Amino acid sequence: MRAGFSLAMLAGFFLVAAAQVAAAVALTFWLSTVIAGALAVKLVWSCFAASTLAVGRGTWRAMRSRPEPPTGLPLTAREAPLLWATVRELAAEAGIRAPDEIWLIPEVNAAVQEESRFLGLVGGRRRLCLGLPLLHTMTVAQVRAVLAHELGHYSGKHTRLSAPAYRGRLVIAHTLRQIGPYNPSGWIFKGYARLYLLADNAVSRRQEFEADRASARVAGIEAAATALHEIRVLDAAWHFFLNEYVQLGWESGFAPDDLFAGFGALVAGRGGELDALRASTPEEKGSRWDTHPPLNERIAAIRALPRTPVLPDERPAAVLVGDLAGAGRALQEEVVETGERTVLPWPMFTAAALGAALQRDADAIFRMVARTSGRPEVGLADVFDLIAAGRLAEIAQPFFPTATRREVGELFGGPLNTVLRLAAVRSGVAGWRHLWSGPAEFAGAEGVVPALEEVARLAVSPGGAGKARTELERLGVDAGRATQAERAPSTFGSAVLAGLANVRVDGTEYDLIVLNTGLVLVAGPGSAGEGRQRMLRLVESAPAAKLAEWYRFLSYEEIAAAKVTTQTPLRADLTLHGGATVSIEQGWTGEEIGKGSRERLARVLAEIG
Repeated sequence: MRAGFSLAMLAGFFLVAAAQVAAAVALTFWLSTVIAGALAVKLVWSCFAASTLAVGRGTWRAMRSRPEPPTGLPLTAREAPLLWATVRELAAEAGIRAPDEIWLIPEVNAAVQEESRFLGLVGGRRRLCLGLPLLHTMTVAQVRAVLAHELGHYSGKHTRLSAPAYRGRLVIAHTLRQIGPYNPSGWIFKGYARLYLLADNAVSRRQEFEADRASARVAGIEAAATALHEIRVLDAAWHFFLNEYVQLGWESGFAPDDLFAGFGALVAGRGGELDALRASTPEEKGSRWDTHPPLNERIAAIRALPRTPVLPDERPAAVLVGDLAGAGRALQEEVVETGERTVLPWPMFTAAALGAALQRDADAIFRMVARTSGRPEVGLADVFDLIAAGRLAEIAQPFFPTATRREVGELFGGPLNTVLRLAAVRSGVAGWRHLWSGPAEFAGAEGVVPALEEVARLAVSPGGAGKARTELERLGVDAGRATQAERAPSTFGSAVLAGLANVRVDGTEYDLIVLNTGLVLVAGPGSAGEGRQRMLRLVESAPAAKLAEWYRFLSYEEIAAAKVTTQTPLRADLTLHGGATVSIEQGWTGEEIGKGSRERLARVLAEIG
């Protein structure tokens, strides 16, 4: 029925196109009786010829397109005999043919695919995809419920019927992309596309309820309900893990040696926080545009089903794959492109990431002091010299522009403590202790960390610079080791932090490439729909340092202040040291070079202040 529906809706799309052509012909004939025939043709066909061409190109591209294969790692029955046995057992209970392939994927999710033929009327090779993070954290009973849900899509023949729906969505999407926003014929197609998606999404929601019933019947009501809830919890944990544990080191040129084992350790270490999340079920409100029903409705529907006696298997799901740690490392090699990043064990990865972040913070302080003091470059030893020479208020004022001269000296103890920490790390007397149960702790020999704060307060006190230096030496901290770092190597992994296409800078459109040294502005960017590919080609064509030479470059040293006025889309005002201002406005339709580019630029500007 869904195949027939999709084909009917797709046929309707072409009928709409044909009706527009017929209307264009009729309108042209009518206008030719009022105005010159040539003018009538120009007025009408300039609009509708474009839509006809768009339909043709959209159809051609859709028919040539194929669903992307999964990004993951295939698992053989020899590598995971228990997992394969479980899948085959669940398939037999559901009365369906078992999948031909099982793939591990790097997501908190599971899915099924089928390479069906003849618009889904004839089944083909089946593939089951299972997120490796689920195996690190769920019980066997919960994973059985997840698998039963996905196999339920097979029993309902949902996967067979995905081909025509997929083609229909592609035809409509490609067509709308080709038609300009001000073409009246495009408005008609957009209205039809909304109708198509409304109907198709309603079918998709019904299929999810059907798969949930299959999960509850085979794995048990309790396992089916808790598995749905647990996926929500683990999805939140996965995003927290990537943002708080991985991203900083990744952007600094490092990579963890065992990504997925790290996630398992995080879930174990943050058990209390996750239990609090498990204790609440959000009251979600669904939308007609959703492909899945709200979680609370799905769980309520499962718990309302007749109960069947199923003995839950509370063993860790890791037992389903013989060597889960090895599978995780193999999956990481398959899906994570580290490039020139340094691969480190987790404790060293965390220390390196936080050390790089500390160096960047210290560099910003050193650059500000250098500009104020008139020196090309400074380090901690130079800062002590400037304080001893009576220039404390002078170098501290730019950090606290609204403070009085009496206040700025004491306030400068904060930035000074940052560079003291850098000196302690570089001297090997302090560092970070990696923790899965909370943020990493800055620690060192007994009393070192509190003593650094005392040294900072001592240094900004009247006549205290010399005493502070003496105290540093007693702690084993070499002030000469805290200096401005050399600029990072010009590689895409480290120097290019983000990229936003078609950004308006002082009213002119640019592609904005965010480096760790400044902003590259590439004029005349081109189409907004091709922004990501255009920026990728650019950063892959030359080292970042060359981009800074070839295009307009605004270094962070030139920016005296930055204020983000709007987060989405990003709006910011920059004030340069010479007094000039620069406005940055991200458009609603501009693409990003990678996910999170807007947030990274906002974070960079916030650090400048």
